[in-house]
Amino acid sequence: MRENPIGMFDSGIGGITIYDEIHKLLPNENIIYLADSKNSPYGGKSKEKIIEYSVKNTDFLLKKGCKIIIVACNTASTNAVKHLREHYNVPFIRVQPAIKPAALNSKTKTVGILATNGTLESELLFETSQKFARGVRVIKQIGEGLVSLIESGNIESIEMTNLLYKYMEPMLKENIDFLVLGCTHYPFLIPQLKKIVGDKVTIIDSGEAIARQTKVILEQENLINIYNNSIVREFYINKNPDVFQYFLNSYNENIKAVKLDF
Repeated sequence: MRENPIGMFDSGIGGITIYDEIHKLLPNENIIYLADSKNSPYGGKSKEKIIEYSVKNTDFLLKKGCKIIIVACNTASTNAVKHLREHYNVPFIRVQPAIKPAALNSKTKTVGILATNGTLESELLFETSQKFARGVRVIKQIGEGLVSLIESGNIESIEMTNLLYKYMEPMLKENIDFLVLGCTHYPFLIPQLKKIVGDKVTIIDSGEAIARQTKVILEQENLINIYNNSIVREFYINKNPDVFQYFLNSYNENIKAVKLDF
């Protein structure tokens, strides 16, 4: 089982930001990534639909022999992981917004979170905020339209810039000093966000923490790949693979995005 791959799925290409951290921390691990871009974004879907998509994604990765599955999507993590853990005998790593470090380190006692509606309205976010953000104002903002623009390759578009200003200006007026990115797609937007929020606002996402948690679970389960054989990296997408391939090219590893009828 040590050489079996780590499985990852997201509602599109956003989970590449998590893959990047896994790749750096666990370079010997084989990884299989599934981008369910056809059904992106998950944020506006019902909980039942999100669970349905997550089950289908999990079945695909298990057929590939994955030893652990990272649900690299905040919306699926908050709405489907409980169901997945109850129905499958494999470890699941979920993504959750980094409310804890933001709340604990905030000087203004006001933090912002940019996420999909599915994440912002989830029970998990409510419980996390209640536990770690008492005495801290959490300003929530739905990132409507951001995922679709990223998935279509329009990260640098005027439409994207206008949306980011629209979403950030109310938060800045509330004097936030931390901005939590509650969607794995959003780290692609950090360069633009920094231009808008300036140096007084710290932007955080959960990618590095997820990589560390994955390593911990693999060690606990005695599943760390100790071998340095030919490393497998497989990336699948069920929609146009061109944007996905554009991001994968930055790794200089001759990785190809494979189109699936899925």
